[in-house]
Amino acid sequence: MPAQYDERFPYRTELDMPVIGIEAEFKVFLDGQPVEPEAVWKQPSGFIQRPLLKRTNKSSQLPTGGAVYFDGGVIEVVTPVIELAPQCTARATRSLWEQLGFVRDELTKWEARSGKRVRLEGFSCHFNVSFEMPREERTRNRTIQKLALLLAHLLPVPVTVAGLNRRSTSFGVRPRRERIELTLDFIPDPGLMAATAALIVGVVRKVITWPSYNLSVLDDLPLALPAGVEPGRHTTRKGWMLKDFHYPRSPFVTDINAPVWRTTRGTRMSYRQMALETASYFRESIRELADPFSYRLLFSILRGQTPSMLELGDRPPAYEDIGRLTRWGTILPELKNFRTLMDDGAAEPPPITLSMQRYIAEREEERVRFLAGESDEIVPLTRRRRRKSDLDETLEPPWRGEATDRREPEDPAASAGRRTSERRRPATTLPARRLTRSAYENVFIKLASGGHLRLGDEILTPIAVKGWYHSVFRNRNGEERLISIDQLLAHIESWQD
Repeated sequence: MPAQYDERFPYRTELDMPVIGIEAEFKVFLDGQPVEPEAVWKQPSGFIQRPLLKRTNKSSQLPTGGAVYFDGGVIEVVTPVIELAPQCTARATRSLWEQLGFVRDELTKWEARSGKRVRLEGFSCHFNVSFEMPREERTRNRTIQKLALLLAHLLPVPVTVAGLNRRSTSFGVRPRRERIELTLDFIPDPGLMAATAALIVGVVRKVITWPSYNLSVLDDLPLALPAGVEPGRHTTRKGWMLKDFHYPRSPFVTDINAPVWRTTRGTRMSYRQMALETASYFRESIRELADPFSYRLLFSILRGQTPSMLELGDRPPAYEDIGRLTRWGTILPELKNFRTLMDDGAAEPPPITLSMQRYIAEREEERVRFLAGESDEIVPLTRRRRRKSDLDETLEPPWRGEATDRREPEDPAASAGRRTSERRRPATTLPARRLTRSAYENVFIKLASGGHLRLGDEILTPIAVKGWYHSVFRNRNGEERLISIDQLLAHIESWQD
C-alpha cells in the first residue's frame, strides 16, 4: 500500500535548515581477490543480520543514523544530513566513522560465520554542502555551475595538503541541484578527515555568500594560486576535475615545501605556502563551523608543524584495510605527532619526521645562500615550537569529551559536579566539550531504534526511509504515512522507545 497523504504532514520538498553530509566508497576484497559486493551478498542484509529499515533494493538504513549502499561495484557508507552549526564538521566526520565502524563489525561477524576474510580498501570520499539560495537570488553571476567552477580554482591546493596522499591523482567539484559535492580520495585518519571537512565546508559556505561567482573575482583576492592551471571537465558527470596532468608538475609527488610553483601573482611559492594563504583568508568561516581540534590541526598541517600525508614515503597502509586499522578516536601510526596538539605545555617540541628534517636542512642551506647573496628566492619559515600564548583553546580532539557509549544517558549529578570542577580550572586547561548530536542526526537514530511515534491516539512504526528528506510509517490499521524529517523533528518528544 503506497504512503497516503495526511493533512497533518503536508509533503515537503526541502529541509528547513542547510546541511552537510559525507559519503565514502570502498573496494571490497574477499580472501585477497577484488569482488563486487552485489555478487557476494546481493544486498546489505546479506552480511548484516540484524533488522534494518529499507531504503532501496541495494541500500539499508543503519542503526547509527547513516546508510550503506551497494553502488557500482563498491560499498558506500553515508552519513545522515547534519545541519550547519558550530562543530558540525566534526559531527559529520564522527558519523561517517560510526557508519563505517558498524559495517566493519558486521563484516567481521560474517567472516566468523563464513570462514572467509573481507577487507575494505579506501577509494573515495564525497563532501556535500547545501546550496539553499532562493531562486530569486540566483542570477547569471550566481549559478551553482559557476560556484562549482570557482571552487575548483580555490580549494584544490589547501585540500591536497590537508588530506591527500602521494598516490592521489585528482580533486573534483560537482554541482548537484541543491548542493555542491566535492570528491577526493578517502582519508583514512579521523583527525585528518575532520580537518579537511572543516576546510571544505568553511570555504564553500563563505563563497556561497559572495555577490558573484565569476572567475574574475579571483583577480581581486589577495591569494596566490598556481599559474597556468585550469580545471578540466568531469569525465563522467557534470562538474570539474583537477588531475595531476592539469598542473605543470604533479602536486601529489612534488615536495610541498619547495618554492617551485609560479603563482598567479608572478611570485614563486611552495605548495604549502599557497595552501596556508588560501585557508588563512577563510579562517573565520572555517572556525565558525569547525571544532577547536580540527581547526588547530588544519592550520598545524598547513604551517608544517604537523606532517601532511604528502610527506610520507607512500600512502599509509591503513588505506588497504579501512575500519580495522583505524577507527573514530584513533590516530594513524604514521602521524602520531597529532598527539602533540593535545598538550600545550609539553617540555619538548613535537617530534620531527625524516621528511621534515630534510626540509629544514634544505631550507637552512637556502637561508645561508640567501644571506650570502647567492640566491634571491624567498626562504620559507622552518618549523617553530608553538608558544602556549599562541593558543586560545585547549587542543583536544572532539572524541576526548565523548561518552564511550552514546546510548547511555549522562548522570545529571555527575554532569553538574563536572561542570563545577571545570569552572574552577584556568581557562587554558578546560577539557574539550562533549561533541553532541545534531538535531537531524538524532531523528535518524530514532528512526532506526525500533521505537514508535505516538501522535494523539495513533501509534506509527517506521518501516522505510525515503531519501534524506522523508520516512515512511505504518499505523496499526496498515495505513502508511509519508513524514518529512523536519516534521519528525517537531515531534521528537513524542517518540517512544
